[in-house]
Amino acid sequence: MHRRSFLAQSLAGAALLPGPRAHAATAREREWPNYAGDAHGTRHSACEQITPANVKNLKVAWSHRTGDASTRPATTIESTPVVVDGVLYLTTPRCKVQALKASTGEVLWTFDPLQGKSARRAPGVNRGVAYREQGDTKHIFSVYQDSLWCIDAKTGKPVPSFGKEGVVDLKENFDHDMKNLNYRHTSPVVVYNDTVITGGGGGEGPYPEAPGHIRGFDAKTGERKWIFHTTPRPGEYGNDTWEGDSWATTGGTNNWAGMVLDARRGIVYAGIGSPAFDYYGGNRKGDNLFGNCLLALDAKTGKRKWHFQIVHHDVWDYDMPQQPILITMRQGRRAIDAVVQCTKQGFAFFFDRQTGKPIWPIEERPIAPSTIPGELLSKTQPFPSKPPALCRQGWKDEYITDISPEAHAHVKALVEKVNRGPMYTTTNQAGAVVHPGFRGGMLWGGSSFDAKRNRLFVNSDEWSNILAIEPAKDGMPFRYAVKRREVLLDPNGYPGIKPPWGYLTAIDCDKGDFAWRIVNGEYPELKAKGIKKTGTPSHGGCISTASGLVFMAGTFDKKIRAYSSDSGEVLWEYELPAGGFATPCTYEADGKQFVVIAAGGGKNGFAARDEFLAFSL
Repeated sequence: MHRRSFLAQSLAGAALLPGPRAHAATAREREWPNYAGDAHGTRHSACEQITPANVKNLKVAWSHRTGDASTRPATTIESTPVVVDGVLYLTTPRCKVQALKASTGEVLWTFDPLQGKSARRAPGVNRGVAYREQGDTKHIFSVYQDSLWCIDAKTGKPVPSFGKEGVVDLKENFDHDMKNLNYRHTSPVVVYNDTVITGGGGGEGPYPEAPGHIRGFDAKTGERKWIFHTTPRPGEYGNDTWEGDSWATTGGTNNWAGMVLDARRGIVYAGIGSPAFDYYGGNRKGDNLFGNCLLALDAKTGKRKWHFQIVHHDVWDYDMPQQPILITMRQGRRAIDAVVQCTKQGFAFFFDRQTGKPIWPIEERPIAPSTIPGELLSKTQPFPSKPPALCRQGWKDEYITDISPEAHAHVKALVEKVNRGPMYTTTNQAGAVVHPGFRGGMLWGGSSFDAKRNRLFVNSDEWSNILAIEPAKDGMPFRYAVKRREVLLDPNGYPGIKPPWGYLTAIDCDKGDFAWRIVNGEYPELKAKGIKKTGTPSHGGCISTASGLVFMAGTFDKKIRAYSSDSGEVLWEYELPAGGFATPCTYEADGKQFVVIAAGGGKNGFAARDEFLAFSL
């Protein structure tokens, strides 16, 4: 599949099932053995001890302070713990790995990737670890910036047979000159049998950046087994979508939000980011595969199985912001193995997992050309027919905030000075409103899928930006530079768009419509003034359980909540000591179900903190 006008086609071989088969959950299924719950990224748990009837009785069972938060630079925690055999593995604000007893929070060991050395730069973020078990061998794989570590899960010591004394330098064996280029890997790796699959790469410019090639490494030795070039080379599929030699000089195109694995089919799925520079592409004319793609690769060889490009020639920073999700959805009596990619634009794209054919029709719609000299946009962009968009798209002046006359007047004055219009309106030197903004829509926290209810749960934001670019100064290694890049806010720091500012939505996968949709979060100070149900943006995602609950934190009111999977009703909430800007996990240990969330703050004016809290009945 290359691009253009994709229609839903009959899905040959789809199984006919009346519904998902019930089975007794294994002990492993009642833990949380993957960053996203399972290798498919469903963020769903078989646990049923905490129910809609008793969730109101949740209390703090234990808390753990990692001891390494800092204010300058401000740290945060985006980590979702992994839980296996009664041990919880987490990453700290400074990217250390810790093992805790899952039932009590007792620290069993700590691994420091700096090995006691002082940090030369800010630690960045680490969203979690990957676990591999083969016989009696149990390993943890963790990334720190440009290093991949293999750690003994029992002792917390590096495994000396892997790489160089336990570590692989991810800037090596990259098929690219990495001199003076930064590389970072923030989401967990994927483990397939004896292969560790990495994403990561460079930023999105405008300075020269590393590309985001995907690689497979031997899980025992750390030797590279294969590489997939996300900016394809001459003779490789997609190279003709890059004018001239732009493939060789363009960075970005990285998988930063994580990958998922269909182990039975041997396919790994990755959402790819924007090519650099992400706001100007006159030096990389063409559609720029595999930028902004959902990509299916053979997990054993790295060969492309299929792809779908969700944004052609991106200049809006609309990279793929979430792990794909592998689901078995039902349409009538038919069960379909599908993959879903949620986007910053507020779309959820559904495809047949094996073939890449859309589940519902996708239309290529015309967009306006750019007015920036040298820029050549694609004439069309893909729009799925179902489900409906999960946020407003593009900008209309009727969207200007109405929470007060002063806020309205302030935002009105800002937007009247810049370009605005439908989604995919481009910027210029005066500037333009980008909505959804650079953080969505949807972002890295991830969505969850309940197979029994045939529902996908997705949290989304209404977040706008103003962007302007201008010709770069003489001597710079790029043609255009950012002139203005800011969040569109009112005078008091609230979003400049009319509320609601955040939602949690349940998508009915049979019909492709919303089963329910609720406003997610509140600002207490606005509520006190009578401005209720505004919702807030969120950092983090949601999880679901077999008992009929959806758990989520991430909102700017610092609360973690439990919602009814059936109705969206809030059944329980708890105010955390700091913003819970992560995705929770849930598991059973010593006969009790726990829900754990990181309260790390460190974003949007919240103080940095280093605490993990576990709740139980």
